[in-house]
Amino acid sequence: MSVTKPNQVWCTDITYIRIKRGFLYLVAIMDWHRKVLSWRLSNTMDTRFCIETLDETLETYGTPEIFNTDQGSQFTSFDFTNVLKDHGIKISMDGKGHWMDNVFIERLWRSLKYKCVYLNAFENGNQARNQIGSWIRHYNETRPHSTFAGQTPDEVYRGAKNFEGHASHMEEKAA
Repeated sequence: MSVTKPNQVWCTDITYIRIKRGFLYLVAIMDWHRKVLSWRLSNTMDTRFCIETLDETLETYGTPEIFNTDQGSQFTSFDFTNVLKDHGIKISMDGKGHWMDNVFIERLWRSLKYKCVYLNAFENGNQARNQIGSWIRHYNETRPHSTFAGQTPDEVYRGAKNFEGHASHMEEKAA
């Protein structure tokens, strides 16, 4: 399959964020054009915060053709999959233990952790939320990506520039 336009394929995942007295859980929804569309922190890994993030993203950006997740309980739940089905979105799930199936968001987590989380000892959820929010804004708005000829995810998502080789490169990464 060739991914050639924004809102064609979205992906999501959850990662943990250490704070002084425990952990928070971060869910993000990302377009395969690398833009982080929305994210949310929670002190529990319940399905509700994932659905709220999905609802917010659908309201803001419309509907993708395909939504890719891992097989975590939040994403395989009836409540979560029903939101996707109700919007006519095709559901794609990674194979068990195949993190490369969702490589874009896994790379986002790596960058976020090495460039933000590990450099800050978050005292609490508010501090984590502020620092992560700043980093995600930087990632979307000002951080150039070599994959996109130096464009930011916002520029690519908006279609500010058209460049060749984009679709084939995304196909390679997805394969």
